[in-house]
Amino acid sequence: MSLIKSEKTEKNVYTIEFSVDKETFDKAVNNAYRKQVGKINVPGFRKGKAPRSVIEKMYGKGFFYEDAINEVLPDAFDAALAESKLKMVGQPEFDVVSIDENGVVLSAKLAVKPTAKIDGYFGIEAEKKVEEVTDEELENEIKMVRERNSREIEVTDGVSEMGDVCTIDYEGFVDGVAFEGGKGEDYPLKLGSGNFIPGFEEQVAGHKLEEEFDVNVTFPEEYHAKELAGKAAVFKTVIHKIKHIELPALDDDFAKDVSEFDTLDEYRADVKAKIAKRHEDEADRKFEDAILDALIEKLEADIPEQMYVAETENFVRDYDNRLRMQGLDLKTYFQYTGMTLESLREQLRPQAEKQVKLRLALETIAKKEKIKVSKADVEEEIKRIAEAYQMEVDKVREMVPADSVAEDMKVKKAMELVKENAIAK
Repeated sequence: MSLIKSEKTEKNVYTIEFSVDKETFDKAVNNAYRKQVGKINVPGFRKGKAPRSVIEKMYGKGFFYEDAINEVLPDAFDAALAESKLKMVGQPEFDVVSIDENGVVLSAKLAVKPTAKIDGYFGIEAEKKVEEVTDEELENEIKMVRERNSREIEVTDGVSEMGDVCTIDYEGFVDGVAFEGGKGEDYPLKLGSGNFIPGFEEQVAGHKLEEEFDVNVTFPEEYHAKELAGKAAVFKTVIHKIKHIELPALDDDFAKDVSEFDTLDEYRADVKAKIAKRHEDEADRKFEDAILDALIEKLEADIPEQMYVAETENFVRDYDNRLRMQGLDLKTYFQYTGMTLESLREQLRPQAEKQVKLRLALETIAKKEKIKVSKADVEEEIKRIAEAYQMEVDKVREMVPADSVAEDMKVKKAMELVKENAIAK
């Protein structure tokens, strides 16, 4: 198996030809014959006993060639690609050039990573605005903690109030006719949660236990059930239970219960500091995004379509993996959402294009700035990956080539270098 020739046939596209010697190919044909002979009926022979020569006489000399080529192709192509020293991107297109007494000649059309140019990547200006922590934001944060530590008190007398949890029966009518999906029994509804259509929960407030009353609402124009959109409806409603939500007192005891602090003032200061840190992180994220967008704008490269296609498929696989972690898969997700594989690809394509351009820009910067990564750095990164995914270090080495780890680290260092030299406005 060897490379015959490599030639540029289009911009960033090469065609390589490579050979498989006769001995190797004949062995692959014999393997294909042995795998298939048991499925072939030949008159005069018991099933599975017909000689290869007889089968080839009946069905043609090339009857087993396709399976044989599929067997030899991976190793032959990998060897030829390594010999060509081309850096392939995406998936190649294969073809058979010839099959004769000398063996097989195959060809592969493949895209390669383009030569890229980028300048002006130091001193990029981008806005970095850190939002101040408002009193309202602080109080809302503390209120959420109080709600998580609240208790329910069942009300036996009096009326329902906004904030209560009411167990209700209801049935909806449009023009005096009950509609599908408009009925519920023993439904726990927190008044003010916004779970029901606008105006419903406010009208449940102010009623006693077992009191029957009407709730008059109008479905929003954009309501998901088109037959109800914009329609006026009456819900016959009754409350069976009322539970009042009692929040803990906002004092030093509350601070001790929910934190490591002894006083409410200390706790409040800590909450404010954490919100401020979130704001800082969000400002950093937006600042970095702006820098990345600027880098992409500065990139000059004729990027082959295959790179975008390959990266889109990577995004699809990642999407599928995330779904599987939630107990779903793409097929089930498509059934729930009405999406298709093609529409998902279309949705993920812009992200994939951005990622391809960004990676190429950072690789180009790493090369221009002669960024180096030591073997010790790579080893440390492999250990970090192993710890993060709770895997054996040797297993990570098998799955992730050291060269790939080194390239990723160079890209990361290039990004850090660009950020260090960026100017926040």
